[in-house]
Amino acid sequence: MSDLILHHYPTSPFAEKIRLIFGFKQLAWHSVIIPMIMPKPDLTALTGGYRRTPVLQIGADIYCDTALICDVLEHIAPQPNTTLYPEAVKGVARIVAQWADSALFTAAMAYNFQPAGVAQVFAGAPAEAVQAFVADRGAMRGGAPRMAAADAAATYKSYLRRLANMLHGQDFLLGAQPCVADFAAYHPLWFTQDRTPALAGILDATPEVLGWMARMKAFGHGTSGKLSATDALHVVSRSTPAPLQADVFQDEHGIPLGTRVVIAADHFGQEPIEGELLAATRTRYTLRRTDERAGTVHVHFPRVGFTLKKAAP
Repeated sequence: MSDLILHHYPTSPFAEKIRLIFGFKQLAWHSVIIPMIMPKPDLTALTGGYRRTPVLQIGADIYCDTALICDVLEHIAPQPNTTLYPEAVKGVARIVAQWADSALFTAAMAYNFQPAGVAQVFAGAPAEAVQAFVADRGAMRGGAPRMAAADAAATYKSYLRRLANMLHGQDFLLGAQPCVADFAAYHPLWFTQDRTPALAGILDATPEVLGWMARMKAFGHGTSGKLSATDALHVVSRSTPAPLQADVFQDEHGIPLGTRVVIAADHFGQEPIEGELLAATRTRYTLRRTDERAGTVHVHFPRVGFTLKKAAP
């Protein structure tokens, strides 16, 4: 197995989700810091246009979206005591994680990015940097409005109470050990606590949540070393994508393997990624792409949350 390379930046909530899983599974990894906003030319060379954070690189295989990255890390380190998917709660863990990565994240971040939070996140940054970030995230939303701060606060408080109810009498959301749901629910709350502490008082009404956050934070980030984006591109250009597993082709679109296709997120960050469809399994898509800097790469996406269509002639 090639080294794990995470393309991320320190304040990214979704990157914190994966960094904490590295700690939970006690994995070693390389850290490549990417820009917070577009353009991201080195990342684009790997992904073909996907720009959400983080992205996991293993050799010449590029994994997009944290739901898929979680599955990949589980395959790499499947020990029973650090599984993300305990057998007894496997289905509900994925469902809660999907809710946390969407509904909880949306409410929490709308709350976090009210003026007091913005002032802390961008302390010392020039006004034009803040304006560029706001414009970038507006483009990622595709014109969809952001939840108003007052509505976000009310929704966030309700969600925190629900998490507290889940934690009553147990250390983690679904039992005595953490699962993927815990890591998905933790990262937007981490942003509130660590990145916008002026707003962290919202957590005080749910001491069960605060205790759980302390237990989660204690997992740490594993063992990491710095890597430049240039070195990461050297790794991929010298590597060959791993052989694809012999999973059954599941055709839901009438698009045969080998077709030029376009994949895009179904919301937030809908930049299209074009390539040759190599695999369409029950859970993921794989595209083959060639870039003059990266060479031939396999770019992997989860089915859930992404759309597939034929590329224009």
